[in-house]
Amino acid sequence: MRLRRRLFSSKDPYAFKTTRGIFVDAMAENCAGHYVKNAKYKKILDNYGFSPADLKLPEDLENLPFIPTAVFKRHDLNTITPGTPFTLTATSSGTGGKMSRITFDIPTLWNALVMAIKVGKHRKLFSLKPCNYIIFGYKPHKSNKTAVTKTALATTWYAPALRRVYALKFNGTSYEPDLDGMVKAIEKFSHSKFPTRFMGFPSYTYFVMKMLDEKDMVCKLPAGSKILLGGGWKQFYKEKVEKDTFYALAEKVLGVKDTDIVEFFGAVEHPVLYADCVKHRFHIPVYSQVMIRDPKDFSDMGYGRTGLINLMTPLAGSSPILSVMTDDLGILHDTPCECGIDSPWLEVIGRVGLKDIKTCAAGAEELLKGGKDK
Repeated sequence: MRLRRRLFSSKDPYAFKTTRGIFVDAMAENCAGHYVKNAKYKKILDNYGFSPADLKLPEDLENLPFIPTAVFKRHDLNTITPGTPFTLTATSSGTGGKMSRITFDIPTLWNALVMAIKVGKHRKLFSLKPCNYIIFGYKPHKSNKTAVTKTALATTWYAPALRRVYALKFNGTSYEPDLDGMVKAIEKFSHSKFPTRFMGFPSYTYFVMKMLDEKDMVCKLPAGSKILLGGGWKQFYKEKVEKDTFYALAEKVLGVKDTDIVEFFGAVEHPVLYADCVKHRFHIPVYSQVMIRDPKDFSDMGYGRTGLINLMTPLAGSSPILSVMTDDLGILHDTPCECGIDSPWLEVIGRVGLKDIKTCAAGAEELLKGGKDK
């Protein structure tokens, strides 16, 4: 995977426009690898008459068959051979009842680490000063293999952790929230000389901030504190508030300005790290491409129009996640951003609201129904 290494070695994680050629080449290389090693993926590509050799120009990416996340939830499509040592398997949250299981090998994990370091440095997340961490997510447990849990823990490595306090704790059979405990932890850490960093679901973060507000509690966090958000609103999408409302409440009850709030976007089926800029926009890094597709014929809608979000990356050699269709709606923008990053940015609108997206690639589901998973 020489071309993939070259892409992930790019010094500037947002040199999007100057790396499109190597991105397509890395996608072709990655596609060819999966085509040879993964009979299921080969079957999908063959069914649509697509060959890895067809990937030559950026516009060819539109023709690469995409796989809906729903297919990953029903089938093991991993390319890696079972029993291969030194691998890591992560799952989706499973809020719909089924979970995707994506396996990562060492080269893939190394690329992900390089990406996390470069994006973190660009967003100024690294600090040598220790922090208290309040994690609005799951406390790690051997039964929990969700990507969001692993990501939340990994994010605490950007600055040394003095202590980690978790909002969702395992009671032996399931996870349950301890929001009152989080209020106590915030009050305690507000008196510390060390910064506090929040990490996790924006929903629970907002609920606890609202609890503070309703109790007329103002817990000004020490200088250097940050709020890091990831994982989306999940089942609390009806309670979702506008970003300006969230930011205003954070400054009111915690003294954290919006410039110290960072939001992440990603998925286990597309483990590229998207960190919003200082203007809170998800710029596309060199490691990926986002295509907005028309729900009617799945053609590329280009910039400025709302459609289905199709995510592409050559990151993984252990799973064919080259082109994944989400059930999210979004808009891709190419208008200049005041932050100075010269890269298109993605505006996520929300979920489609359909259980499954019927796409041309949903034929993959039909192809794999009768087959025995690996």
